[in-house]
Amino acid sequence: MSKLSGRVAVVTGASKGIGASIAEHLAAEGASVVVNYASSKSGADSVVARITKKGGKAIAVQGDVSQPNDIHRLFSETKKAYGKLDILVNNAGFYEFAPLEAITPEHIHKQFNLNVTGLLLNARSGQTHRAGGRLDRQYRLHRWSDASAASGHLQCKQSCGRCYYSFALSGAWSTQDSCELA
Repeated sequence: MSKLSGRVAVVTGASKGIGASIAEHLAAEGASVVVNYASSKSGADSVVARITKKGGKAIAVQGDVSQPNDIHRLFSETKKAYGKLDILVNNAGFYEFAPLEAITPEHIHKQFNLNVTGLLLNARSGQTHRAGGRLDRQYRLHRWSDASAASGHLQCKQSCGRCYYSFALSGAWSTQDSCELA
């Protein structure tokens, strides 16, 4: 029996890259996987096809995880398809490099809404959709530069937004007391 047999996992931002790989690895370990995507339906469908071709279970669900209505639909579709939720991987993220003088409020809000607010709204919604109210596991992927910026080691000359985002994310991450890190 596989380690995650009978478990259901949602992976945000799973239509390509790291998210796609995580989704495929979870499925290989026996989890039923919800492949979330914001805009690349073809990418998500490709990930689902690779999973199901190997005998796994997966569905694709569109949703911008910075939008509360989309988040609600993501978890509702998960419950409709699989009846429960066990694992949440908050992988979706967005970043644009820009010098300080080019950063606008819209630029800041776009990043913050997905990378910080979306993370917290996903965690909250995931908890409410989980039987018993707590997820088995909840992960947020941190890139090396996030940790560096939070500890003051990243130079902010061309990436001020990234530094401030990392500081904000560090505070958001510390509020997630249900996390278990592998």
